Amino acid sequence: MLNENRGLAMSRHAQAGTSMIEVLISIVIVVLGLLGLAGLQSRAQLAEAESFQRAQAIVLLQDMVDRIQSNRKASMSYVTTGEGTGKSVQDCSAMTGATLDLCEWSNALLGAAESAGGLKVGAMAGARGCVLNVTATMPREFLVSVVWQGINPTAAPGATDCGKSQYGDEKTRRAITSSVIIGCLQNNLATGVCVTP
Repeated sequence: MLNENRGLAMSRHAQAGTSMIEVLISIVIVVLGLLGLAGLQSRAQLAEAESFQRAQAIVLLQDMVDRIQSNRKASMSYVTTGEGTGKSVQDCSAMTGATLDLCEWSNALLGAAESAGGLKVGAMAGARGCVLNVTATMPREFLVSVVWQGINPTAAPGATDCGKSQYGDEKTRRAITSSVIIGCLQNNLATGVCVTP
């Protein structure tokens, strides 16, 4: 019985020292987990910002595609190598047609519709829009591009040269593009050849 009490007392004494080490190890594991969670949170916020910019770019790209398609006869008037960044917000009230469309698109790229404290805050960072004429003959094809500066470096976009060398590192340049094809609007009945607008 004496040996049993001694063994029981020694096991309680040995157990008392390991519980403190177990608590310290648990604290270290919890701290490492919380640090990982904090890092994940910051990455999620960056991804959210990139996603928001991409959503804005899609809206602005579709806006110009719709404007070109609704004014097909003046489609060549939409060709531009850079609206948005590098320009100032313009008063578009006296303009009409394609000139009005390009002015409003440029203002939208600059974020003119949204402001806070007197600053324009609605645009992507360094937003720029381009409309390029891809084919010289009918049917005409236009490449509409919206580019901006992303937050994290990725692969450089190769779909368009719009905004190339404007953002320092090409790996931070983001781009989305869309093709617009304008078919033959009128055929010459005698020759069967498409008449260009």
